[in-house]
Amino acid sequence: MAERTGLPRTAHDAGTIGAAGCTVNRFAVALMPDSGGHPRKPVAGVDAPPPHLLLVARRMTRPGEHMALTTYTPVITVFAAGREWTLERAADLQTLWDNMVEADFGDDERLPYWTELWPSSLVLADWLHDNAGRIRGRTCLDMGCGLGLCSLVGQWLGARVTGMDYEPEALFHARRNAERNRVPQPLWTVMDWRAPAVRRHAADLVWGGDIMYERRFVTPVLDFLDHVLAPCGAAWVAEPGRTVYNHFRETLDARGWHARRVLSSETASLYEQPESVTVHLWEITR
Repeated sequence: MAERTGLPRTAHDAGTIGAAGCTVNRFAVALMPDSGGHPRKPVAGVDAPPPHLLLVARRMTRPGEHMALTTYTPVITVFAAGREWTLERAADLQTLWDNMVEADFGDDERLPYWTELWPSSLVLADWLHDNAGRIRGRTCLDMGCGLGLCSLVGQWLGARVTGMDYEPEALFHARRNAERNRVPQPLWTVMDWRAPAVRRHAADLVWGGDIMYERRFVTPVLDFLDHVLAPCGAAWVAEPGRTVYNHFRETLDARGWHARRVLSSETASLYEQPESVTVHLWEITR
């Protein structure tokens, strides 16, 4: 399959296989949390509590029904792509932030955004469901997959999905979330988009939800899309109106890409807040 898709399907393609069954490529800087060789300071809450101690919070149980969280819970249930999804996570963003060590604040700033489920991911998941015919049977790549929701939706809809993230802890939980939701496992791979471990033009479709927070991310992301996206492929990027995306669209034009906004959707945040979030979804093609 690796020869057919160009995406890493074996340890030879992408590095070594972590103890949790996730593919860890040679650009990874850490091992999976349960590998016994974690080189960074352990993060509180990474090991999931026993099932009888899990508190389940429902963000949305049916379309139109909204029950926003007021505090962190280790398991959340959301309604997206026409069904419920139950997702476990390590700890809240603030707790993980407080447990970061000095090395985590280097040039890469390994900030634990992956532990939250952002509004852009919910909108993107619904978009994948609405475009199931476009992704079914196709080779797809989820950039910055985090807890894995959009990777799981794509796999459930019949796509061949690779979910990539820079943080091994994220993929540990993403794999468990596939099991929890009874979805065939996507390929989970630790990858740095500055050093793509995939063959050129290997993906028919690439998607990502709220993956850029600073202008310095724009060029590496576009370089990665240049590398991985098939000539007739498309990328879907969901974003909540961050100013960095103005620079992203300007750079797209300068590099010969075409971007069109295919959706703007108001969605509730996972946590209770005064206003809903407007998420824009862009389709990017050559």
